Amino acid sequence: MVGERILIDCDPGHDDAVALLMALAGRDLFDVVGVTTVAGNIDVAQAERNARAVCALAGRPDVAVRAGCARPLVHPFQDASDFHGTSGLDGLAPLPPVGAHPEHAVDFIVACLDAAREPLTLVCLAPLTNVAMALIKAPHIAAKIKEIVFMGGARSSGGNVTPCATFNLVCDPHAAHVVFESGCQLSIVSLDATVQVVVGRETLARIARLDGAVAQAAFRMLDFFNRRRIEMYGYGEDQTSLNDPCVIAYLLDRSLFAGQRANVAVEHRSELTMGMTVVDFLGRTGRPANAFWLDSADATGVLDLLVTTLGHYSGA
Repeated sequence: MVGERILIDCDPGHDDAVALLMALAGRDLFDVVGVTTVAGNIDVAQAERNARAVCALAGRPDVAVRAGCARPLVHPFQDASDFHGTSGLDGLAPLPPVGAHPEHAVDFIVACLDAAREPLTLVCLAPLTNVAMALIKAPHIAAKIKEIVFMGGARSSGGNVTPCATFNLVCDPHAAHVVFESGCQLSIVSLDATVQVVVGRETLARIARLDGAVAQAAFRMLDFFNRRRIEMYGYGEDQTSLNDPCVIAYLLDRSLFAGQRANVAVEHRSELTMGMTVVDFLGRTGRPANAFWLDSADATGVLDLLVTTLGHYSGA
């Protein structure tokens, strides 16, 4: 049995890398048709190298990886290397270098959707620059997108970069505006949900006990992620939330999350509130619902699923 066909757009990044490992843990879980990278946590070239290395680590060097847009649509590029380090995966032993492919991620996304017999799900763990550019270049592909599942945005939690915006949105709010207004079926795994899923000492210990190099690499990435949060933000050891892997958990078991339909818009004009998500549950704006906004998570279930999925690599 082959799992749901997905295309992953990312910017690895520690939590992106763990999400990739979850998605690649078995063809019965997902049929990953490709991975594209974008400027976000790290520059696009390094993000591509990281994605290729993670695919190789997962035993899936066959997965097509393509680098995409090197900067946001309008704003100058500002990465998160102060958090993830210059490699994007600091704290992890250097991964073996692998060669790049010259095809651009935007062209790859369009080609994959054009060639797909059935609509594909786009799994978006990064700023939405690549996906927005693909929709601008080839608007017809919207009909071939089954769903866009995106990690980002906040309503009750404020933001993780500014007081009102999360990284994936403030990095390229104009691209998010294009995607949110595209008419594609959109599910948003918000920070409101992901902050409920805390990767504390107990979960890290469970992962550390798993056999094999893959699970141990995931442990080192999440341990670094934890320690970095403590150093930079003064969090306690059991306060680090799980972000991008929540998207994979949602796709594996949607019953672990809850939310409701809403109109979701992103601020892309105001410098004060740039990247803010405005979530209208009550129809006060008069705009139709364009997204399923996920703001609740079964933390125990998600963490169990994380450990179980990484356990697929036992001995690898």
